[in-house]
Amino acid sequence: YRPDGRLEYLGRIDFQVKVRGFRIELGEIEAALRRATGLKDAVVIARGEAADKRLVAYVTPREGHSLDIDSLKAHLRLGLPEYMVPSAFLVLDALPLNSNGKVDRKALPEPEAPQATHSYVAPRTEAEASLASIWAEVLRLPQVGVKDSFFELGGHSLLATQVVSRVRSEFNVELPLRALFESPTIEALAGRLSASTGPRVPKLTPVSHDGPLPLSFAQQRLWLLDQLQPEDASYNIPTALRLTGRVDVEALRRAFEALVARHESLRTTFRENQGHAIQHVHAPTPWTLPLVDLSSVPEPQREAEAQRKVEEDAHQPFQLQRGPLLRTALVRLGAEEHLLLVTMHHIVSDGWSMGVLVREMAAFYEAFTQGRAPTLTPMPIQYADFSAWQRQWLQGETLEAQLGYWKQQLAGAPSALELLTDHPRPAIQSREGATHSVQVSQATSKALKALAQREGATPFMVLLAAFQLLLSRYASQDDISVGSPIAGRTQAETEGLIGFFVNTLVLRARVAPKATFRELVAQVRATTLAAYEHQHLPFEKLVEAVQPVRDPSRSPLFQVMFAVQNAPTGSLRVSGLTFQQVTAEMRFAKFDLTLTLQDSPQGYIGGFEYSTALFKRSTVERMARHLRTLLDAVATAPEQPMAELPLLSSEERQRLLVDWNPSAVASPTDLPVHVHFARQAARTPDA
Repeated sequence: YRPDGRLEYLGRIDFQVKVRGFRIELGEIEAALRRATGLKDAVVIARGEAADKRLVAYVTPREGHSLDIDSLKAHLRLGLPEYMVPSAFLVLDALPLNSNGKVDRKALPEPEAPQATHSYVAPRTEAEASLASIWAEVLRLPQVGVKDSFFELGGHSLLATQVVSRVRSEFNVELPLRALFESPTIEALAGRLSASTGPRVPKLTPVSHDGPLPLSFAQQRLWLLDQLQPEDASYNIPTALRLTGRVDVEALRRAFEALVARHESLRTTFRENQGHAIQHVHAPTPWTLPLVDLSSVPEPQREAEAQRKVEEDAHQPFQLQRGPLLRTALVRLGAEEHLLLVTMHHIVSDGWSMGVLVREMAAFYEAFTQGRAPTLTPMPIQYADFSAWQRQWLQGETLEAQLGYWKQQLAGAPSALELLTDHPRPAIQSREGATHSVQVSQATSKALKALAQREGATPFMVLLAAFQLLLSRYASQDDISVGSPIAGRTQAETEGLIGFFVNTLVLRARVAPKATFRELVAQVRATTLAAYEHQHLPFEKLVEAVQPVRDPSRSPLFQVMFAVQNAPTGSLRVSGLTFQQVTAEMRFAKFDLTLTLQDSPQGYIGGFEYSTALFKRSTVERMARHLRTLLDAVATAPEQPMAELPLLSSEERQRLLVDWNPSAVASPTDLPVHVHFARQAARTPDA
């Protein structure tokens, strides 16, 4: 709606596209462009396929005007989120029209490459040539100049991870992820590589599978936890996919059978051998896909029964000694509607792995429905190879260098975050939990991203700083340690593996009330980047080295977790079948409190996972409100001292200070107070 109440036509719904998981109305971008000074008309289209899809804008200037691409991008960023700003702009004299006088989108020229700030400069050294080849491969571009910015060419954090992995593989150098953020051009990154004095990381190669195979450090910890609490379902990783369209059940079964044959981790079990835990890889066997038919259940009860089945499957425990540690089931809701349930144990999987599983399962399914052989790239290594590599590499000087940083970083840190709880803390940590959703407004989310850009930080760092400030207020502590997961796939060979690679970093912040939020962001940025450089130390080894006071009622080193998911989950379509993720309500909490956020077109969304043995739902709901209020405040006033940043909304402040705190006292007479005082003195002169 316009301010005068009239509707503004933006475009047709068939010009809606999905780019990197975000659903985008092209007409909305075109309408925003047409409001730019000097622009006559604009058309925006999406070019490329799947993960390589990007937005391209075609613009024409008004007579007597010239168009500046940077100014157009800045204009769009005033009203649109970053993912809706096209990565390429082409200035045309006129838009091509068809015989009906409408824009002929098929006749729009293909851009050779996204525009860079600088003109193309070819690689001049062997290192620059290798980096240019890596960038071109990851960004799917024909060529990349040495002065081009990775992020201006359409790069983002997930692609940055792939670049860093390939650089490590190509140059045999341990390069931190932050290197690409600090040196975003090939020229700068090549200079950094030439000056690198970091340790050379040995190549990850296959090992013999004859005899006992060791566990990775992360697997070792989960094995020990399973020995303490056998068949604990809190380490299940479930997902449910809604399948819309006709399902070829046999092709789907074969897809999982092929997937399990491809990934040894999905046919691995664990047992003890001479006092040590080992993993055993089994030979591939036929896979079964149970089918639960709910199509005859009356429609009002069908969805409820399906949701019950989703949650039941998600909470069913595994037996690590017996396996398999992957479970699948298909729930039929109708002729063209099914739910696919997939659950893995964390000891053979992580969040990244679930993405690998879904993509490869879909590729196998498409091949089998079309009667052709699958064409997935062969696996150079398996997870057991990584376990052996990690055990061999992470020892001696390499281990001591990692340990040295973390011992210094966590020296003197409080052993616990003393959040006020609604219930007495159990003597043994409870795993029972629940979740409460959180949503940050689109305007605040956009402002937080802009703040991160101004401070040379990432949105993760800004959000973490705000969360640590919130925890500081709640716990009345100024030394706050929070756990945060990191993918841990620092070798290119691990990108396509299903396995347990994720590691946990302990991020510590000192919150000084008189300091500004900007100062806290700078501190969190420095801490996070240093942690990235020392991310190889497994959390299990850190606990062994630091030896914190062990308390069975709490997790060691931190009790609160924070995570930002950078990979939005979207729908996937293959062979006439659409896969859409369905959320399963988990009733577990690994920590006292976990805040998980994810970027979306509506702003940051996510939720609190909390221990129901400690907190009431109302307490977590109030914390979520306070978080939103605080994020609004830091987004608009980051220069303000943190002690002055509000947690209470105006409505909550009114209730606490006025409605629930009446201060008026009725006087028995209309006499002033000094008269009452004199009369009391006369009545009791000796008092």
